[in-house]
Amino acid sequence: MSKLYIVPTPIGNLEDITLRAIRILKETEMIFAEDTRVTKRLLSKLEIQKTVAPFHAHNEHKTLARAIATIKSNNSTVLVSDAGTPAISDPGFLLVRECIANDIDIECLPGPAALIPAIVASGFPCDRFVFEGFLPHKKGRQTKLKNIAEEERTTILYESPHRLVKCLGQIEEFMGSDRRVCVARELTKIYEEFKRGTAAEIKEYYETHPPKGEIVIVIEGKQ
Repeated sequence: MSKLYIVPTPIGNLEDITLRAIRILKETEMIFAEDTRVTKRLLSKLEIQKTVAPFHAHNEHKTLARAIATIKSNNSTVLVSDAGTPAISDPGFLLVRECIANDIDIECLPGPAALIPAIVASGFPCDRFVFEGFLPHKKGRQTKLKNIAEEERTTILYESPHRLVKCLGQIEEFMGSDRRVCVARELTKIYEEFKRGTAAEIKEYYETHPPKGEIVIVIEGKQ
């Protein structure tokens, strides 16, 4: 029976890949990847040679039927994203849903996702939280921010470095300058950084220290 494996890959530190993930990457017949160049570099480091085909946000609608046909023709196929767990703010949801509709077995490995270390190390309650991923750039953004302002649970956002200061300014505007946040940057990498404080304090810091790399913003719930 055909099977699709969802295999998380490290978000930075290569040591975070699991033994099970390595075994499945070695055993699978082919791999669907968000960026084939990124995945081939990872496979090279693991000394694995496999057929890698693109499956990303720009082609997943167009290639979905072909991807399902490929999965059906194989005993095992793997889906990976560039970093972290596929379908978590990355391509994958459509393929998983279509596999279910076609009675294709799915096995999802546990593994890296930037939101988990970010919230755990933030110091904010993590027994209940809301993950919003990337906020809309324009339409619906203010509505989202207003909703988050009233949210009593911890909220997690992904943000790009060049929009971080703007986002912190909007958090200050909609939630108050004293709302506490934690910005987690470059998680698991050499320059991993956590900045904790009020929205105003963290915004002021990054205005004079332009950030680089991957950003996670953790927002304390409304008190």
